[in-house]
Amino acid sequence: MLTTPNLTLIDTLRETAKRLEAGADYNWCHMGRCNCGHLAQTITRLSPAEIHEMALLKAGDWSTQSVEHCTSTGYTIDHIIETMLELGLTRQDIVHIERLSDQRVLVRIPLERRKVMNHKNREDVVLYMRSFADMLEDELLSTVPNAETLLGNIEYRKHEEKAGPVLAL
Repeated sequence: MLTTPNLTLIDTLRETAKRLEAGADYNWCHMGRCNCGHLAQTITRLSPAEIHEMALLKAGDWSTQSVEHCTSTGYTIDHIIETMLELGLTRQDIVHIERLSDQRVLVRIPLERRKVMNHKNREDVVLYMRSFADMLEDELLSTVPNAETLLGNIEYRKHEEKAGPVLAL
């Protein structure tokens, strides 16, 4: 399953990157202040402490919890993950965000910079989230017809309306 590019997801990734860049408390070993923890903060508006507390009720890190995600467990972290999925992310996206590992995103980052990236480094997380948002924006824009196509369709419809119905004999 592929990520569903949409404006809300793109804005959420950029907002998260902006908060991190502005100095939001970051700690990769804290479920509410790590890569996915910060994204969950942006999406849910929950505090890092609330997210961390919910996550600790179930074994594993974000990667494990996203793969084992099930809405019927009753764990509140599963509800957070479900909200992330409803936004357009996939379970694999969550794993990739936590480890900065999606090759589709990484290929957009210059090789020399990419080689030294660390999933526990705030600046690298900011770069990855912005690159992910840019990738999704490019994918979304590629689905929008250009102005020529739109105008051509309008002209075609006008022509069809003027010609009237065609009768078959």
